[in-house]
Amino acid sequence: MQLLIYGSRDFAATVTELVTQCGHNAVGMIDDFNNGEGVLGSFNEVLKSHPPSDFGIALAIGYSNIPARWEAWLKIKDAGYQAPALVHPRAYVSESARIEEGVMIMAGAIVDVRARVGEISVLWPGSCINHDCNIHENTFISPNATICGFSNVGANSFIGAGAVIVDHAQVPKGSFVKMLSRFVK
Repeated sequence: MQLLIYGSRDFAATVTELVTQCGHNAVGMIDDFNNGEGVLGSFNEVLKSHPPSDFGIALAIGYSNIPARWEAWLKIKDAGYQAPALVHPRAYVSESARIEEGVMIMAGAIVDVRARVGEISVLWPGSCINHDCNIHENTFISPNATICGFSNVGANSFIGAGAVIVDHAQVPKGSFVKMLSRFVK
């Protein structure tokens, strides 16, 4: 699939490489605020030059502005673009897991049996989503973070590197769980 990368900063380089590793073609970047090498234009400009009938989008707006990321996602969906889930070939995803549109799963990440990963969530290398977990939309799970069984991580959350969410935990939406911490609620 021909994919546009929505974003042009640091995260865009990682997403571009993931797009390629997943067998897609990265066409160029969309940036509503900046021009530069590889930037095709703003979303409205690219909508005209690269229509949803011929291109999909990979969302490369990072966790530093989670609300803006969600707004961009709604704009992408409203325009009719497809955003395939991108699962690195060296990630493990159980056949019984449910991976929604726009999700990015990096090398070495694990999504265990009956887990669900909601729209545009990002699982960084080494993250482990254990059995029967529910990761809601627009959530970032950092490297080597572990979400133990039957846990529920609310939408628009950030789980820091090496953090552990204990089994059956309910992480409220919009949460920020610090690196190397343990969440027990």
